Amino acid sequence: MAEHPRVREVTSLSNATVKELRALHDRKGRRESGLFLAEGARTALEALDNGRAPEILVYHREGRERDVVRRLRQACLAAGGECLEVDDQVLAKVAKKDNPQSVVAAFRWTRRPFAEIDPAASRVFVALDRVRDPGNLGTIVRTADAVGAGGVLLVGETCDPASVEAVRASMGSIFAVPVFEGSEADFLALAARWPGSVVGTALPASQHYRRADLRAPILLVMGNEQAGVTEAIAGACTDLVRIPMQGRADSLNLAIATAVALYGIAEPEDRALAP
Repeated sequence: MAEHPRVREVTSLSNATVKELRALHDRKGRRESGLFLAEGARTALEALDNGRAPEILVYHREGRERDVVRRLRQACLAAGGECLEVDDQVLAKVAKKDNPQSVVAAFRWTRRPFAEIDPAASRVFVALDRVRDPGNLGTIVRTADAVGAGGVLLVGETCDPASVEAVRASMGSIFAVPVFEGSEADFLALAARWPGSVVGTALPASQHYRRADLRAPILLVMGNEQAGVTEAIAGACTDLVRIPMQGRADSLNLAIATAVALYGIAEPEDRALAP
């Protein structure tokens, strides 16, 4: 074990820090502590690359000399955090699953209101109205990262972007893409002063999503998995578009639909290729 006062070998399942980390699997525990969990060395390294060091780093004691663990441990300690060197049992307890990743880290969640959004920061942003599935949310954050979006806006009562499932699905992009949270009223106020197009996807819309004449910065609004966007949000959009369905399916999974729409509007040079 490394000789540092904030590096400890922990083998007890009743250890206070282990209990604290386990509580982060619940939204209540995350809200009370302000921390959230990220699984795996790759995700933790993505955080470091985006200027975020873990406040608590847990890793299997047999991997303490791995280069990636050394780097994460050094960053954690430099930021004033603590490191736990653990065995299989404790790691499984923290991760709440069998065969967990050999590294689990806790980071501080930064809550961002819509007032902090800078529309000039990117050509495109994506807003999600009452998204319920954390896997969808994490995948959308990852897609937003891939297209260079300026942020993901969560509108109304949504699933928790800091949940283990959402963070896992984002594949580390949760540390690269700002996530903003606000009420429907907050969103309507933002949409009213948005300097570019506010474009919503809706089944009744007649306009093809790749043929809309949109002005940057574009705010793409995607609706709830079951109900779509609310009437108020639809009314706040400058454009309503549809993704055409040519087979028997009448809808797409939210994450897939968002990816299709984002790539369709984020790359204007491709718009001429649309059929």
